[in-house]
Amino acid sequence: MRRWMGIPVAAVALTACVTINVYFPAAEAKEAAREFVEKVIGDDAQPAPKPQEKPGGQSAYVPSAERSLASRIDWWSLMGIGTAHAQGQPDITIKTPAIQSIQARMAQRFDGQLKAHFESGALGIANDGTIDVRDAAKIPLPQRVGVNQAVAEQNRDARAVYREIAVANDHPEWEQQIRAVFARQWVDSARPGWWVQDAGGGWRQK
Repeated sequence: MRRWMGIPVAAVALTACVTINVYFPAAEAKEAAREFVEKVIGDDAQPAPKPQEKPGGQSAYVPSAERSLASRIDWWSLMGIGTAHAQGQPDITIKTPAIQSIQARMAQRFDGQLKAHFESGALGIANDGTIDVRDAAKIPLPQRVGVNQAVAEQNRDARAVYREIAVANDHPEWEQQIRAVFARQWVDSARPGWWVQDAGGGWRQK
């Protein structure tokens, strides 16, 4: 009898462990970062992923929801354990007024004051996702103060939005992870000819 009495306690403990295990949704964060960054830097959208192909060269469109179904199955819930975890599976949203306000401000500043200097090679995207003045000599002297100020404001807004996204998704502890995902996305979304910084701090032109 005593042997069976321990089972409910163990089940409760296991359920509690599963329920509080809130993982960082890296795939969702990457998609949110891509959407945000592409909106900021303009309409030159990156090519969409090619559809999967069947044998013989025929394209086979597989809905994203279907592709990710297997990874989202909660095997614990199939056994009746830890259903709260499945119901509380986290996502990433960037559709709050505060986030969209920062996004609009960054997009306007980028188009009006920064984009031309990326194209000239004066500015580059650092490996931490910030903007660096890579070659000040390529910025006309009368514009340098304004460009430096725009760079500082853009970097400040970027830091603010990472924090805002984490807070808006009820996980302020995700701020550093969100920052890292965005840092990679800024580099990935840089247009051909722009300068980006590699992990070792060296500059290269895309």
